[in-house]
Amino acid sequence: MAHLEQKQTAEIPRNATEVTSDKLMPSQPQPNRRPRQCMDGKKCSVWMFLPLVLTLFTSSGLWIVYFIAVEDNKILPLDVTDSKPTSLKPPYISIAGDDPPASCVFSQVMNMAAFLALVIAVLRFIQLKPKVLTPWLNISGLVTFCLASFGMTLLGNFQLSNDEEIHNVGTFLAFGFGTLACWIQSALTLKINVKNEGRKAGIPRVVLSAAITLCLVLYFILMNEFKLHMHASRIQWGMVMCFLCFFGSFAVEFRHYRFEIICSEYQENFLSFSESLSEASEYQTDQV
Repeated sequence: MAHLEQKQTAEIPRNATEVTSDKLMPSQPQPNRRPRQCMDGKKCSVWMFLPLVLTLFTSSGLWIVYFIAVEDNKILPLDVTDSKPTSLKPPYISIAGDDPPASCVFSQVMNMAAFLALVIAVLRFIQLKPKVLTPWLNISGLVTFCLASFGMTLLGNFQLSNDEEIHNVGTFLAFGFGTLACWIQSALTLKINVKNEGRKAGIPRVVLSAAITLCLVLYFILMNEFKLHMHASRIQWGMVMCFLCFFGSFAVEFRHYRFEIICSEYQENFLSFSESLSEASEYQTDQV
């Protein structure tokens, strides 16, 4: 009997503690636990779709501009092999979007593409900022992308026939700084190795950057030196598609990250560290 009484007495505090704990637990604030992203390869951040939207939207919009210009007999089709003299112009992207209604679509597509590219550039900068050991390289990547985005707006809003000088400045900014930005991002990808996927994303980006550089050189040589406008226009279209594929590749890293905008009320008198600790302790006392 004594043994049974001792056992029951020893169990009472444990049971009492469990009951008390069960009563207190609902009143305590529960942490906001969210499922991890991309742990099983199925759940990914929705931000991965932003680069894909840019790639699909811009490529579709540019091809719509091309088909409108071909339908209106403004430019030659890209697949023309006959070199007979014709009144139609070569199918450069700028010429395809030079006259309405194609110019209206071209302006809208380039403005939207520039905005999305700028957002991606800022998010990419924020993503790499805590990881990069050489801040100047990350800052250079952001600046070059911003200049390329600004050049895209000049391309879209100042058509070739309206203001050729500003249009050419936009071409230089978009293609020149865009190519430089691709090389910088390729180097950052291999150097930082986000989620051990540096080689997985970096090698294709190096290949795309090399293809863009080669196309850029051939484009200007064929257009200015040899006057082979049909070949130059084909290379231009291929270069732009490589640019868009490069932007789309950011979905590889973006699928691991969630970006949030935090809004807080501005306070003129900020609390000191000791005041913050005292308020936190009072809050915990009230909760108990």
